Amino acid sequence: MINSSEIMETLEMIDSQHLDVRTITMGISLLDCICEDPNKTAEKVYEKVVKKAGKLVETGCELEEEFGVPIVNKRVSVTPVSLITAGNGGYLQVIKALDAAAKEIKVDFIGGYSALVHKGMSAAERAFIESIPEALSTTEKICSSVNVATTKAGMNMDAVALMGKTIKECAKKTASSDGIACAKLVVFANAVEDNPFMAGAFHGTGEAETVINVGVSGPGVVKAALESVKGDLTEVAETIKKTAFKITRVGQLVAREASLRLNASFGIIDLSLAPTPVKGDSVARILEEIGLESVGSCGTTATLALLNDAVKKGGIMASSHTGGLSGAFIPVSEDEGMISAAGAGRLTFDKLEAMTSVCSVGLDMIAIPGDTKAEVISAIIADECAIGMVNNKTTAVRVIPAPGKKVGDSVCFGGLLGEAPVIPVSTLSPLKFISRGGRIPAPLHSQRN
Repeated sequence: MINSSEIMETLEMIDSQHLDVRTITMGISLLDCICEDPNKTAEKVYEKVVKKAGKLVETGCELEEEFGVPIVNKRVSVTPVSLITAGNGGYLQVIKALDAAAKEIKVDFIGGYSALVHKGMSAAERAFIESIPEALSTTEKICSSVNVATTKAGMNMDAVALMGKTIKECAKKTASSDGIACAKLVVFANAVEDNPFMAGAFHGTGEAETVINVGVSGPGVVKAALESVKGDLTEVAETIKKTAFKITRVGQLVAREASLRLNASFGIIDLSLAPTPVKGDSVARILEEIGLESVGSCGTTATLALLNDAVKKGGIMASSHTGGLSGAFIPVSEDEGMISAAGAGRLTFDKLEAMTSVCSVGLDMIAIPGDTKAEVISAIIADECAIGMVNNKTTAVRVIPAPGKKVGDSVCFGGLLGEAPVIPVSTLSPLKFISRGGRIPAPLHSQRN
């Protein structure tokens, strides 16, 4: 039974510590929309998304009012578009249909303009990836992702090389808005099929017809809980774990009710400490509360490992269906503590890469100089995907080569995407390495069956 003190505690989390349901994401299978005629495919895609998710925003608002928990985003993810357009080449027709559907049902984003090319690319998939800059620069609500590596298959370096060029083209096409198309594009290793967070969400082929995945966040809640902890790191970990448990239970309540009302399967709860630019809602500040003078100092990776592990353990205790990318995100532009440390030079690109070996995703929302070459971006992707491939974890790259910007400048996207200082990256050339192409073989421990 829930007692009055627990109710008051939850209210305090919401009112003062920024506890929220970051997103309700409905995953929708589009496999039955495939037609030989690309225009017919696009028509069926529009109709299905509007039919299945037409009440998503309304339901989210109802739950927000009934439970008193802020639900920040209502989103849709769909079957990777490269799969449903491979036979007809109608990806641009489908992207227009998806963007129109997103506006009709008033969701914040639709994810799934995606391709899975971790072992190789067909001609259709290459053409699809080449269409991403056009798709993201001419739509408002579409997000894109490409999976270029897995622990089982290795890394497709031809796709890695292509993605470096694609990111540069995305930046060029949206130069007037600081390259915002790059903020809607993620390159993955070991992408998951039930991720509710953008820009990397897509509806995996192993998922049900329609699924509700809920992402819960609460960096401010965790920081507040740690402020009274005076003991050793075991006590710190236990406090984080117990707090994560409470946060996840809130998400489970919302997810189950949303699934029932929308006649969709209950997928997963993703407990990710996803920060915002709002003061007091920062993963960096949690790490500093644990004991760092500043995020970026020696000890940052170890502290983040402790946090990520404890968050996952707390989530697993609270729900049998945790998934997605549960843990701690470290997007620079979306975390006021990260922004501060990066702007002051305390948090470097190399340190961020080290941190990705233990966090939930990877190099996220990092602004780099606009003249960074495509092959350097490809090498950044290769480095990050190697971490994921070898360690059997999901890693990702979402970098913004800010057009016309140099180190010391900043980019500003507003809202949850925030702003970020442009930080330096190595300009030493990896061109020969990237130009070799081919595939980096899967690590030895992939040989399990």
